[in-house]
Amino acid sequence: MLSDFFDRLRRGGNGAGAGGRGPASTPANLVLDADFSSAEQWVAGRSWAYPDGGPTNEGDNKLDYLVEDPSYSRTGTFRATRRTDGLWDAGLLTTEGSAEGFLVRTGDVLEARVRLPVETGAWPAIWTWLDGGQEIDVFEYHPDNPDLLELSNRVRGRYLYFRDPAVQPGAWVDLRVEFGARSVVWWVNGARVFDDRRGVGRSWRAHLIVNLSVCAGRYHPAPDPDASEMSYEVARLRVYRN
Repeated sequence: MLSDFFDRLRRGGNGAGAGGRGPASTPANLVLDADFSSAEQWVAGRSWAYPDGGPTNEGDNKLDYLVEDPSYSRTGTFRATRRTDGLWDAGLLTTEGSAEGFLVRTGDVLEARVRLPVETGAWPAIWTWLDGGQEIDVFEYHPDNPDLLELSNRVRGRYLYFRDPAVQPGAWVDLRVEFGARSVVWWVNGARVFDDRRGVGRSWRAHLIVNLSVCAGRYHPAPDPDASEMSYEVARLRVYRN
């Protein structure tokens, strides 16, 4: 029935709904307090999540051309600007390949505060990656779906399309994710919204990626023809561990 379809969409398709409980206590040990300006913590402008490490990933319908320029990522404002060849210079930071080489692990809790972009075609995300997979999407967002966050466990095939009036272009959003062995749990603005009931397993680990991609138009609209710049902000990103 049509009503069943919309209920599945709201609750996350292949995923499970919210647990209906408040957030668990935060682990005692702060193991990462993101300093995006630090070259010891973060590598700019390349990632093995992109073919050959970048700078482009057109197979994923992205217009990104990754750049090391610190003005595109190192301030915590992740930017993209139109190039003359039709691609967009874009900011990406990853812990992969950095001197510290930080890895998120099973049981960790990530907290982040982000300001969503307003420009059509913007595709911000905080996610994980290691050795061709291990991807958990803390969030993805597209302004053409203005009230929707995409929350995904791609390790074990669970996701939620989470809708809320507080989610809108330009809004500040607080995110919290617990990378549990048996369930990955998401909170949005203090509310527990999704227990995936699959988890990541006991030995999971992955690097962090924070970036702004640009849609090429297959899945979401490409940027407006007269658009030349877009951005979103990550004001805080921390990881806690027991």
